[in-house]
Amino acid sequence: MSLSLLPSGLAVRAIIGLSLWSLAAPQTFASKKKTPPPESPQIRATLPPSFSIPAEPLGFAAPSEYYLGLRNSLASLDFLDEDRLLFTFRVPTLIHRELSNSDSQDERRIRAVVIRIPTGAVEAETIWTVHDHDRYLYMLDHGQFLFRDRNDLLLGDPSLQLKPFLRFLGPVMWVELDPSRQYFVTGSSEPTEHKSVAGEVPSPSTASADIASEEPPASDDTSLVMRIIRRSDGKVMLVSHVRSAIHFPINNEGYLESLRSLGSAWVLNFNHFVGGSTLLGKVDSVCSPKLDFISNTEFLVTTCGPSGEPGLVAMSTSGQRLWEDPTAGHSVWPLLVSGSNGSRIARVTLLATHSVNATNPLDSSDIKGQDVQILDAASGKVALRAAASPILDAGGNVAISPTARRVAVLMDGGIQVFDLPAPPAIPDATVQAGR
Repeated sequence: MSLSLLPSGLAVRAIIGLSLWSLAAPQTFASKKKTPPPESPQIRATLPPSFSIPAEPLGFAAPSEYYLGLRNSLASLDFLDEDRLLFTFRVPTLIHRELSNSDSQDERRIRAVVIRIPTGAVEAETIWTVHDHDRYLYMLDHGQFLFRDRNDLLLGDPSLQLKPFLRFLGPVMWVELDPSRQYFVTGSSEPTEHKSVAGEVPSPSTASADIASEEPPASDDTSLVMRIIRRSDGKVMLVSHVRSAIHFPINNEGYLESLRSLGSAWVLNFNHFVGGSTLLGKVDSVCSPKLDFISNTEFLVTTCGPSGEPGLVAMSTSGQRLWEDPTAGHSVWPLLVSGSNGSRIARVTLLATHSVNATNPLDSSDIKGQDVQILDAASGKVALRAAASPILDAGGNVAISPTARRVAVLMDGGIQVFDLPAPPAIPDATVQAGR
């Protein structure tokens, strides 16, 4: 029967019914097809990761944007060996308003997990407590690490048990390690007059040095004390009272310093622990160059060009220039991470809408990303480039394995592990003791 022969009301209902059927039919047929699996998130890197370990099942959640620009240490990522990672991160907790003292207000809980590669199996886990917002973990070797909290440096291992190591006269403010992890630099805020107690780190007058600083002292009642300490026996190799936190580049034989020369030239000098010094060369920079040892025989000099643009110069401890990158690119709060054998380094920098200076400070809305470049130390060649996420402006989201053939980056909801070819060998260089 044709629609024209139906009563008008029935014809209208028939037309509506046919229209609804025609809309529903494709959906009915489609529902019989297999639903495609969800696509994996695209990893923003120059190489595909060898494997990925999801971070959320480990208890990690991206920190709030509130922390951008505060430079709080919110996580750390390190290789214990080629097949195990140590991942630690801040665990959000409720604020106890009844705790009024600043020490309690700064208390944080840190979750630590040891992860087997590539399965992602958790081999050990625990919760630690720290009492400030700065870096708390420093990887040593053979799976050991230093843990900093209050007046103490503790020793940890893959079991995540912490054992007493060194106790200071006041809070330890910062720690730096030499490339061999046999010496470390500490800065602690200590009372100006204090009688030593058994077990505390001493301050021998026979191992002292004067280090200039333009900053005023923190307090008349306390002073910042910097020490170089030998790991094997806790012996203090050098001690100095400083006015502010300083970066002090050391290797297993001594320490570097830059001395202003004529114009924009700076003299690079190496001071030996056994006495004497060696002139290593000169660099041009309109700012005070930043020096970083990346192995016992190679260091990196970060310079400033005429317009403030950063440049990189790699030098050996024999004074040889290994490679240069005069156009390292715009960088905000750059960080260096080196593997234990020094053959590869990670250069991590924030991507921002503008450069940062006294008249143009950085707002959290200006931060757009975090760039990670893995460089071969022997040549400066980029072996891997990746976009870390979430953004951690104090670092802790990149790790290089002991052989430098694996790199782990916290990005895109997980820990991405990249397998790289063997790095080129670093040229042999030996610094000779000077006069």
